[in-house]
Amino acid sequence: MKRKIVIGLAIYSIVFLSAGVYVIRTIRNSTASLDRLITLHQVEILREHYLLEIKRVQSDLMLKDTEYSRAFDTFVTHVMGMGGLIETCFECHHSPRGVERLNGLKRQTDRYKDALSRVLTIRANTARLAAEKDTAFRIGEELIGEVGEMIAFTTSRLEENTQKAMSEIERTKYILYVLVALGPLVSVLLGFGFISGVTRPVKVLLESTRKLKGGDLDHRIAGLKDEFGEVAASFNEMAGSLKEQMQKMQRTEQMMVVGELAAGLAHEIKNPMAGIKVAMSVLSQEAYISPVDKEVLQKVVAEITQLEVLMKSFLNFAKPQKPRLESVNANQVLNTTLTFHLKHHVLGSGEGGKIQVIKELGELPSIQADPTQLQQVFLNLFLNALQAMPRGGDLGVRTCLEEDGKTIRIEVSDTGNGIREDLVGKVFQPFFTTKPKGTGLGLALSRQMIEQHDGAITVANRPGGGVMITILLPVKAEGAAA
Repeated sequence: MKRKIVIGLAIYSIVFLSAGVYVIRTIRNSTASLDRLITLHQVEILREHYLLEIKRVQSDLMLKDTEYSRAFDTFVTHVMGMGGLIETCFECHHSPRGVERLNGLKRQTDRYKDALSRVLTIRANTARLAAEKDTAFRIGEELIGEVGEMIAFTTSRLEENTQKAMSEIERTKYILYVLVALGPLVSVLLGFGFISGVTRPVKVLLESTRKLKGGDLDHRIAGLKDEFGEVAASFNEMAGSLKEQMQKMQRTEQMMVVGELAAGLAHEIKNPMAGIKVAMSVLSQEAYISPVDKEVLQKVVAEITQLEVLMKSFLNFAKPQKPRLESVNANQVLNTTLTFHLKHHVLGSGEGGKIQVIKELGELPSIQADPTQLQQVFLNLFLNALQAMPRGGDLGVRTCLEEDGKTIRIEVSDTGNGIREDLVGKVFQPFFTTKPKGTGLGLALSRQMIEQHDGAITVANRPGGGVMITILLPVKAEGAAA
């Protein structure tokens, strides 16, 4: 979001800065153009004044020796004024071509003045006077034509430049109007976009926080991006961690209840059961007991023995022993468990077929673990797998070292019927079992032992049928505490 705000403000600033620079530049150019136009207008006025002076002198020349003739001083004043105006034209800045034309006008004006001077000075020779007057008049007419042509040309150029300058000023005016109109509007839109981009994710985070506060630990935030996406990811991790901690607290509370219950059962049931077992054993040895009754008594003793095993498992689950860590190779523990504890299951056949063990044991480093507890965990997993394949099947055992080199993976799979998807999450819960005579403590004890080793255990159905249980155990340095 920060990047979007920076980019948006940068674009906004660049656009308006460019427009501002264009407007300033246009105003400066327009001002220079107007100054130049004013100067040109002044030059044009000066030229028109010069033309009027020439025409006045021509008029004085035409009226000479008539009853309407101007006074000599007036005539001379008009001629001097005409000469002064042509000199004034040189005070302005002109192009080389303009200077050349002005020099031509000055020469023509000097010829005209010389001719007029001769007209004014000749007195006795009437014929020469008429000829000089005619010459001066023709020179004046040529001068009038040349100045008029120059004025016409510069007037058209002046009108063109004036129109161009006015168009530039008009365009600049429209741009200023657009900036004045769009500036606040774009600012409002940008502000609304930025505020919306901040308030919407904040609202989502606030609502999610309220849901989490209300106890909805399964709520997750989705759809947020940029920095808010990182906050949402952290929130989701926090929610997951809280849920995990809550589950651990619940399990801890359950263990406390189970521990108290186990202590009570040990006191209230175990001792009476031991007395009953001893009494049944002694009674079965009496000579007057018939063989049928002895068989019944032996079954009672066997059932009591099974109850004692259940009570022992119950006590171990309620009050687990701390693992005694030592350097262990998981592959060796697996091989030992398969070779000595499952030999009769593997070599023997079930009701419909033989169990085949498929091992894929990768090279593993030694880990710090309790070999007895690991062996008990593996044995529980193997027995569960065998019980899931009463007609025979494949028992898969696979080990490998994870890519990070800090965790080993152990996978135990079978080719049984699998577990219903809605029951997968309950497999490791205490007293939950899918077997007709199961107690639901085997996998729960396995999970408890693995977690005491800072590991994790999960269960999932295989795509081809059956179940795969995965164990992850950390590779710890020798002497590290569990």
